[in-house]
Amino acid sequence: MLAYTAGDAAAFDTLYGRYRAPLFRYVRRQVGEDRIAEEIFQETWMRVIKARDRYAASAKFTTWLFTIAHNRVMDHFRSASAKPEEVPLLANDEDDPEVAASDTGNPESSLTRARLAERILEALDALPAVQREAFVLQQEGDLTVEEIATVTGVTRETAKSRLRYALAKLRRDLEDMR
Repeated sequence: MLAYTAGDAAAFDTLYGRYRAPLFRYVRRQVGEDRIAEEIFQETWMRVIKARDRYAASAKFTTWLFTIAHNRVMDHFRSASAKPEEVPLLANDEDDPEVAASDTGNPESSLTRARLAERILEALDALPAVQREAFVLQQEGDLTVEEIATVTGVTRETAKSRLRYALAKLRRDLEDMR
């Protein structure tokens, strides 16, 4: 981001290429609808572009980026009078290039992977929204507990508890798959 701030337009392409997929998956898993997720995703990147001249490296870029996305998601829920707990996760990741690339091979293996993915998404969907968000930020955004706390505006201990409870519940819900 510092290179982009200094005028290197190609640096934005690098940032976008590196964070496009994890950021979109995070937003989509928070709002549950592709159309809304795409709008929030685009708004997030527009804010990055607009902040180019004002950007100050006070935190890791990923923390800053996911904070913008988190705030946009919260704005969506406030304006739509929806609650994150009411939003189902999508079970369809076919538009994700990483998922599509891994979907080659024999049909039986693909079916097994699809069933596994469906079970995992169901278990994620069963989590309370704050726990799901902490888990998705860690997994998709590769954020630390401290960064999750910063993004979500809670203390480190609260973020740590949410992540711990999410992992424990996921382990219980997916125990039969071992």
